[in-house]
Amino acid sequence: MKPTRWLESVNCAIEGILWTVRTQRHMRYHFLAAVGVLLLALALRLSALEFVLLAFAVTLVLFAELVNTAIEVLVDLVSPDYHPLAGRAKDVAAGAVLVASIGAAVMGYLAFSRYLPHWFGARQGIAPPHHSPLAVAAVLVVTMVVV
Repeated sequence: MKPTRWLESVNCAIEGILWTVRTQRHMRYHFLAAVGVLLLALALRLSALEFVLLAFAVTLVLFAELVNTAIEVLVDLVSPDYHPLAGRAKDVAAGAVLVASIGAAVMGYLAFSRYLPHWFGARQGIAPPHHSPLAVAAVLVVTMVVV
């Protein structure tokens, strides 16, 4: 039944988000990471600009995961048997999530870099942590593993 009132439409949207969180493992990971990042940002008292940028990055990743899930469900409906183009559509949608996640990780790294321990580069005489290639690589690897 098609919703006729605004509140019914909002309820359908919330049901879609909840279904995605219940059924999609990566959405749960992204959601938990988002809550953790935003709570940490509040606890560390990041600037308003840093917090807004992190919130935008989190929103972008969650949005990408929701769109990815919608595309996967639609492709499964239209093409229940394997088809190379169906697989390609799913891969491209997953790629969008990966791009958003890497961007969010870089943004998170830049926002939190001044709080990272100095052992990320201090022992080798490398620049402070916010410039350490090892720290940047670590953030990107963790993101790719979670995604």
